[in-house]
Amino acid sequence: MTSATLTPRSRAKADYLNLTLWTFQGWIAMFFVAAGYAKLTESMENLTVLMNWPAMASVSFVRGLGVAEMVLALMVLSPLISWRIGRPLLLTAVAGLLALETVMLGVHAFSLDIGLALTNLVLIAITAPVLWFRRH
Repeated sequence: MTSATLTPRSRAKADYLNLTLWTFQGWIAMFFVAAGYAKLTESMENLTVLMNWPAMASVSFVRGLGVAEMVLALMVLSPLISWRIGRPLLLTAVAGLLALETVMLGVHAFSLDIGLALTNLVLIAITAPVLWFRRH
């Protein structure tokens, strides 16, 4: 169905869905750019105070994860440049971030960091719809 055959009501629904997904993509990108930046610039001592898991990981792993988060966050916004090229990048990034969020939910829940576990639940709740609706 092309946009010319959509009824005004269905067109409005599609517009609202698109706006919602772009809002989610912006939030995801902002969160992971900030999280990645913190992992790259903060001392390990500060990161360990904020989250327990960096104490059990090497510095290079934490810094590498920060780089990965920032790259994936920028890929989430790649459709702003070109939808044809950016859509596959977006889907790859969102799938990667969803996997990361799921793993980190388990890590935080296992270490009883309830606030961080809830943060990951919220991230999953806004990342999953982006993957689901943008895959079409």
